[in-house]
Amino acid sequence: MQDELIIRPNQGFRHYWRDLWQYRELFYFLAWRDIAVRYKQTVIGVAWSVIRPVLTMIVFTFVFGRLAGLPSGGAPYPILVYAALLPWQLFANSLTESSSSLINNAQMISKVYFPRLAIPTSAIVVSFVDFMISFVVLLLLMVGYRYWPTWRLLTLPLFTLLALTLALGGGLWMASLNVKYRDFRYIVPFLVQFGMYLSPVGFSSDIVPEQYRFLYSLNPMVGVIDGFRWAILGGDLTLYWPGFVLSVGITLLLFVTGLRYFRRTERTFADVI
Repeated sequence: MQDELIIRPNQGFRHYWRDLWQYRELFYFLAWRDIAVRYKQTVIGVAWSVIRPVLTMIVFTFVFGRLAGLPSGGAPYPILVYAALLPWQLFANSLTESSSSLINNAQMISKVYFPRLAIPTSAIVVSFVDFMISFVVLLLLMVGYRYWPTWRLLTLPLFTLLALTLALGGGLWMASLNVKYRDFRYIVPFLVQFGMYLSPVGFSSDIVPEQYRFLYSLNPMVGVIDGFRWAILGGDLTLYWPGFVLSVGITLLLFVTGLRYFRRTERTFADVI
């Protein structure tokens, strides 16, 4: 009689992270595959990661800067907008990619065991690559406008990590719920589109009345965008610290609860998907 091999995931929090490290090559493969597929059979390739934010910057600069005449805090309005588009595009693209990642890899999930967290985590790598390419455009804008950064630019990785943490936390929630309730594939694009207008992308959050600033910071992307502008624009621009601390708290809460919910439901993914 032939021996039977049963593959079971290791139990416990410590073993789970050990498994995730052991499957790191799978993470690299998934990330590289997503990057290759993203630009495969496209005419202009990675230029798409530049065209979208640049066109959005032009529209927002014309509408909010020229027509509405909103203040820019002494910075050129295109740089003000682009400094906000960088974290927003990083967040929006990461959230969209990670929320649909489990459904897109349904065949893999149903056939073999590996830490499912590798899938939504690797999905955000593509968005980070787009972010790095778009960041070069920001540097060219600053050179063109002769607007030089200060020492604050060194803090930009911290705000980038905050944006990725927020996106991953929301992505873990949405990816888990999307497996069970397929309606969420329609909800995520709506949230991303609606959230863009609720976030200070085309304008500075300084125009929000002081009595509403803390309430406005319940949108965690407000703190992320303000942090990016504080790091990139420098000058007299200040960071609204109470709102920023609130945004950080909400981000960490979303990430921890998203991770816990994902861990609790991932054992059912193969059966439901």
